[in-house]
Amino acid sequence: MATNDWSGVHPQAIVDPSAKLADGVTVGPWSYIGPDVEVGEGTEILSHVVVKGPTKIGRNNRIFQFSSIGEECQDKKYAGEPTTLTIGDDNVIRENCTIHRGTVQDRGTTKVGSGNLLMAYVHVAHDCEVGNNTILANGATLAGHVTVGDWAILGGGTMVHQFCNIGPHSMSAGGSIVLKDIPAYVMASGQSAEPFGINVEGLKRRGFSKDAMLNLRRAYKIIYRQGLTTEQAIEELNKNYGSMPELRVLIDSLRNSSRGIIR
Repeated sequence: MATNDWSGVHPQAIVDPSAKLADGVTVGPWSYIGPDVEVGEGTEILSHVVVKGPTKIGRNNRIFQFSSIGEECQDKKYAGEPTTLTIGDDNVIRENCTIHRGTVQDRGTTKVGSGNLLMAYVHVAHDCEVGNNTILANGATLAGHVTVGDWAILGGGTMVHQFCNIGPHSMSAGGSIVLKDIPAYVMASGQSAEPFGINVEGLKRRGFSKDAMLNLRRAYKIIYRQGLTTEQAIEELNKNYGSMPELRVLIDSLRNSSRGIIR
């Protein structure tokens, strides 16, 4: 990756001399790029954006005005340690988003994968890990240490408690308050969020087969309609569906739950 290509930097932008900008990076007026920042090819940083490091941003991202990327976290334990933020490729980060670096008390880094859409006013706190192809709608807020799986969708104004896991292909309705883990494929809504079936429409759009969706609906009933504990449900799912890749994703999300699942 070629570095220190300043041809796309607006004259009214401020870029630290140590920042590394790859070919095709553009930086709009009144934006600030600090030291220890690396930006990949084709990424577009619009006006009034602040990027602080240590932060590494991948290729072909678009970061809109008034976003704050890589700022130190809002954790009273943070004492200036050089923690990091890593952002993948092909993300769209809309106006007024805030994404903070990690803490040494956890993984030391915050990670955002590739192909994500973070709509306006989204907040990703310290030590979060956001997967690939997710959508975080306007005002969605992740407290510290949250994990969001691939293809998950958080409706506008969703608030997620620290240390929660949001499973792959799951979905929350707007205004949900998530205090426990949402298993893979599950739709959630409410304050606090409760389960409302399998995210069938989302799975259809992603090409899941009818058989896979039927088995996921059956699995949902095992988890939520038979009065089983999570451990008992995992055992039952392993017995009936353990060889099916789509169901393994669900079983793993149950097994990896740290706060317990929504009920």
